[in-house]
Amino acid sequence: MKEIQYEIIKEIAVLSTSESGYTKEINLISWNGKEPKYDIRTFSPNREKCGKGITLTADEATTLLKALQKELNSRD
Repeated sequence: MKEIQYEIIKEIAVLSTSESGYTKEINLISWNGKEPKYDIRTFSPNREKCGKGITLTADEATTLLKALQKELNSRD
């Protein structure tokens, strides 16, 4: 099985931290040397392990942002 490599290009935010120290983060990550994408996933302390996540292109992230803004604004 091919080893998956990643490089965190830009740390954007820690969204939450669990009692066990795992963090849910949004970062700009290059997976296997490819074009960086926005990435939301959990990481163990010291980033030794990562959980399943979701990657988004800039266009997808923009669409998500607009949808979330609309949703959150409708809650008022």
